[in-house]
Amino acid sequence: MSQSAPNAPNNSTASRVQAGLKKRYAQERRFRFYGVLAITLSLLFLSFLFFNISSKGYTAFQQTFIQIDVHFDENKIDPDGTRDSETLSSANYGGLIKSSLRSIFPDVKKRKDKKKLYKLLSPGATFQLREMVMNNPDLIGTTARIWVPADDDYDMLMKGHIDRTLPENERRLKDQDIAWFDHLIESNAVEKRFNLTFFTAGDSREPELAGIWGALVGSLLTLFITLIICFPLGVATAVYLEEFAPQNRWTDLIEVNINNLAAVPSIIFGLLGLAIFINVFHLPRSAPILGGLVLALMTLPTIIIASRTALKSVPPSIRQASLGIGASKMQTVMFHVLPLAMPGMLTGTIIGMAQALGETAPLLMIGMVAFIVDIPAGVTDPATVLPVQIFLWADSPERAFVEKTSAAIMVLLAFLIAMNSLAIFLRKRFEKRW
Repeated sequence: MSQSAPNAPNNSTASRVQAGLKKRYAQERRFRFYGVLAITLSLLFLSFLFFNISSKGYTAFQQTFIQIDVHFDENKIDPDGTRDSETLSSANYGGLIKSSLRSIFPDVKKRKDKKKLYKLLSPGATFQLREMVMNNPDLIGTTARIWVPADDDYDMLMKGHIDRTLPENERRLKDQDIAWFDHLIESNAVEKRFNLTFFTAGDSREPELAGIWGALVGSLLTLFITLIICFPLGVATAVYLEEFAPQNRWTDLIEVNINNLAAVPSIIFGLLGLAIFINVFHLPRSAPILGGLVLALMTLPTIIIASRTALKSVPPSIRQASLGIGASKMQTVMFHVLPLAMPGMLTGTIIGMAQALGETAPLLMIGMVAFIVDIPAGVTDPATVLPVQIFLWADSPERAFVEKTSAAIMVLLAFLIAMNSLAIFLRKRFEKRW
């Protein structure tokens, strides 16, 4: 009895500790479970998003073509036989297309039916014939079998986006239209090919002729202006604030404002660009140089913060060793600190540029929402960017623009993933652990 009394408190303490450990272990297991559940749900939602976009957009990488026999009638193209370029350019190539369709469907006699028949082919077929003759005038007077793009409605029918089983009044294509198209299919005059136009053409009112090349070039030019402005300026600002700036109220005020600017909604920078760059400096509206300046203002705080973090990660011993052997402050920063911090700076810059690539709101405010057909040749030419192009196509009523929108999103996501992967590679490849 005398020995059990002193051990009672110890047993009670040990039991309480064990109970507390079990409780903490249970909490830790629940926390891990919630974390795994959150990651799993995030991946599921992300996979569903990618699947939804891909299922709607993959068909845009194919296009329907129709084969026709075209007689390049000299009386319609070049009646004088001069082979003058202006005469060849202004010839009635649409009439050649119509004659070819009438020869395929000779039973179509009524004017109303002929107008519907001519809509089998895209308006781009006319421009295709003109380009062929301009490049090779020897085609005049001959008959050639060529493939021309089908109209977007028939392209949607070929891809299964138009339900044939619906009542005729609920379809864009009537029974007669489908019968004509089926006749061409039975004659092996219809096939699907890789849609090269999607990657090589600019925007168009006709879905089958629209492409992303103009928007892609506009995005590259805009990002080029953004990079050459914000990278050197951001790195220089970060080096000054971290290495040379005195610690006083003005420095604290600058740091607070930089951190605040990183959280400002992007549309505010668009309003700033509209008020200053357009109304004050009169820069050309809807030009890459203007978009680049606006995105540089938006990206600059991100690059400054990332660059300062990279500079802070360099151990003080590097600075002390350099100063100890007689190097100046400037030499220490330029030849020792900055090279070691550069991988982190590049990573932050690439992430900032990826953010700028996906921005739409600030560019809408400066007019880059305009309908641009031509490919920009310089930073002052009218242009649009890929996110804005997606915005424009998403607002179009044609069913064919739905797949174009999803396909353009897939291309944009591919660029964003590539840029973020490059940032990860640079960080893993060049970072040093101390």
